[in-house]
Amino acid sequence: MSELSHVDREGRARMVDVSGKADTTRIAVAAGELQTTAEVVALVRAEGMPKADVLSTARLAGIAGAKKTSELIPLCHQLALSSVKVEFGFTETTITVEATAKTTGPTGVEMEALTAVAVAGLTLHDMVKAVDPAAVMNGVRLVTKEGGKHGHWVRPEARSSSAPTSPTGNGSDTAPAESGSATTAPVDTTAEHATAVRDSRTAVVVVASTGAAAGTRVDTTGPVLAEWLGAQGFSVRGPLVYADAEIAAGLADALTDAPSLIVTTGGTGASPTDATPEATRAVLDRELPGVADAIRQRGTAKFPLAALSRGVAGLAGRTVVVNLPGSPGGVKDGIAVLEPLLNHLLAQVAGGGDHE
Repeated sequence: MSELSHVDREGRARMVDVSGKADTTRIAVAAGELQTTAEVVALVRAEGMPKADVLSTARLAGIAGAKKTSELIPLCHQLALSSVKVEFGFTETTITVEATAKTTGPTGVEMEALTAVAVAGLTLHDMVKAVDPAAVMNGVRLVTKEGGKHGHWVRPEARSSSAPTSPTGNGSDTAPAESGSATTAPVDTTAEHATAVRDSRTAVVVVASTGAAAGTRVDTTGPVLAEWLGAQGFSVRGPLVYADAEIAAGLADALTDAPSLIVTTGGTGASPTDATPEATRAVLDRELPGVADAIRQRGTAKFPLAALSRGVAGLAGRTVVVNLPGSPGGVKDGIAVLEPLLNHLLAQVAGGGDHE
């Protein structure tokens, strides 16, 4: 049995000495969900709760919680966090919470990510308790971590969630049984299987924008995509905003739970910093050149410079990945192309669908 690192030979609690460890980039992703009522979910999404700005307040609380982790958990080291992101998603009766913490140093950021989820979830509870005092924060868990001598680690059930018949309520959920709208009954017929696949559709929106990641500009494309995908029946995670140079990490983050669809926006041009197509090709197993060409053609018909977009589309396992330009017009063109294709494309990828 491995020894507990926070206990010395006499069984006394101690802070681990990490001075001999190498500094590496450390990233941890944690998740959880607030189980509540359909009424609360609808009110939060419509910004209709008695306490306004529910998600913004919970997001700020989660970030603050991550920064205060060493003060709240006695044996945690003080870390210089380089990034903390808190994102929310929805199922019929849950609000999902996902936090990503990042640092460069000799020890990991798992506890910071977990604390961010816990504090954000408790804040959500505080914000909705006037309508649903029985709300419950469930499943606070580490999903994945990077860095250190152990390298990449993924929660076992997160790996198994890539199976096409495992319905999840949101891109940040890793265990079907924890999702408020997950269907856990056995699927016995082809029709029921098709319904389960359709109902389990998850999507992640990733924004490549150095300015938006730094907080010097406001991204207007990611929210448009998230709203559109929600209207198409997807449970949406994001927008996840990454600097152009870190888009590969953004795609890795988006692929963590093997969603049905990833749509990126930005970083597709000819600028030296535009790296989205290269990062995307690195994770693709097969390309869908016709999809990318159709998006370019639609844009070029109205705006000749749209031909400069180098965006690609393809399959990473059973996840469809599509690059869109970083402009509102480019996103609008992408939506127009994708909307009539998505249902048939996803059905084919899941193993169904005909070729009529």
